[in-house]
Amino acid sequence: MQLLPFLAVAAIVIVTPGVDMALVTKNALIHGRRPALATALGVNLGIAFWATTAALGLGAVIAASAPAFAAVKLAGAVYLVYLGVKTLRAARAADETSADTSERAPLRDAVAFRQGVLSNLLNPKIAVFFTSLLPQFVARSAGTADLLLLGAVFNAMCVAWLVSYAALAAYGRRSFASCTIKRTFDRVSGVVLIGLGARLAFEHRR
Repeated sequence: MQLLPFLAVAAIVIVTPGVDMALVTKNALIHGRRPALATALGVNLGIAFWATTAALGLGAVIAASAPAFAAVKLAGAVYLVYLGVKTLRAARAADETSADTSERAPLRDAVAFRQGVLSNLLNPKIAVFFTSLLPQFVARSAGTADLLLLGAVFNAMCVAWLVSYAALAAYGRRSFASCTIKRTFDRVSGVVLIGLGARLAFEHRR
């Protein structure tokens, strides 16, 4: 098992911004620390699922099956667009009522956790990623236990990073004291999520 090279590659992959970090950032800056942490934990539950399925060989089914890949991909795209539209509607409602976005209904931890889980599970690129990544760092004779170990290491690193990032991002919420700035960030977040959904919809297997 090539653990050190794996750690280096995993670290680069984990800190690279993507859909999961965008969602954690949105919930941190708009809703605060607890929803951001719940989102991060939800994302990592999804990662644990994909890492485990890849180690067991099930991830290869989605990676190799065009219909399965397309189904998961489109579901994920629709979900991201839904979150984006919902965020834009919240900003518009605040504009129409001249309300402070801090007075909106708080995002419950369970809902934030579910958002993190779904945003990750509905991204088939994660299945393809783990299916192609893990085997590169073990011998051909390696068993399922070796792949599960690498998946567990990756998941632990991701938990440490994303939970820390969520906590730090939540501090940035103080910079959004102005309701105008908050609504602007709502709009930007909504557009970004819709854009990520559109990009996912046109993703191809590699």
